Amino acid sequence: MEIAIGILLILAAIFLVVAVLMQSGKSHNLSGTIAGGAETFFGKSKATTLDKKLSKLTTIVAIVFVLLVLASYFMQDTVDIRSLAASTPAVSTETADDTAGAVLDSAEEAAENAEDGGND
Repeated sequence: MEIAIGILLILAAIFLVVAVLMQSGKSHNLSGTIAGGAETFFGKSKATTLDKKLSKLTTIVAIVFVLLVLASYFMQDTVDIRSLAASTPAVSTETADDTAGAVLDSAEEAAENAEDGGND
């Protein structure tokens, strides 16, 4: 199920990128003013209907994309940190004490050797 949602998310993202790039800009500035009369005279209604359809389809796919992201978020496994802490074996205090004692013993020996000049 998660793989299917992931594939749908990738396809929706690719479609959204392509659809947004295919749409014409909403403001034509000066060029829109000059060509505006020609577009209405020659009948550029195909381009505007295609833009309207593409805009509606982009909105629908964007909503589906958001819903898929939310669905995948709620479907993911959540792990409780307390259960992880309970399942991992704790270090025994005896082992820690033995290790600390060994470190102290070796430090004392190193200090004695340094005082004696390293001669045994």
